[in-house]
Amino acid sequence: MAKPGTAHDGRQREGDADRSLRTVRGRAPAEGPLALDRLIHERLRLGILSALAVNESLSFNDLKKLMQTTDGNLSVHARKLEDAHYIACAKSFDGRMPRTDYTITPVGRRALERYLDHMEALIRATRER
Repeated sequence: MAKPGTAHDGRQREGDADRSLRTVRGRAPAEGPLALDRLIHERLRLGILSALAVNESLSFNDLKKLMQTTDGNLSVHARKLEDAHYIACAKSFDGRMPRTDYTITPVGRRALERYLDHMEALIRATRER
């Protein structure tokens, strides 16, 4: 595979002599305290946390409708967030119908705030270029 800025035969491509690849300052390492939270980074889980951050609580059916997803998909992603203590699940009955309600936990709110701060920093660093 050719290096960036070179033709397949290894020669410098015309117009690329002065061009070099730049990295985004503030890019997250794969691990450590500055790493991007991979649990939140998945689209549906980010959506669940965001919806719960602006609502006191939401039922399973409310979340399913908001996220436009299936029962199985929502339950798998909600379980991952619950296992990480980012959301809490309360099961009850409404008459004879089972009802599942979700709320964001303080741990989940802090994780979402860190994630959003990190993404805002990446956006700022990218736009500065």
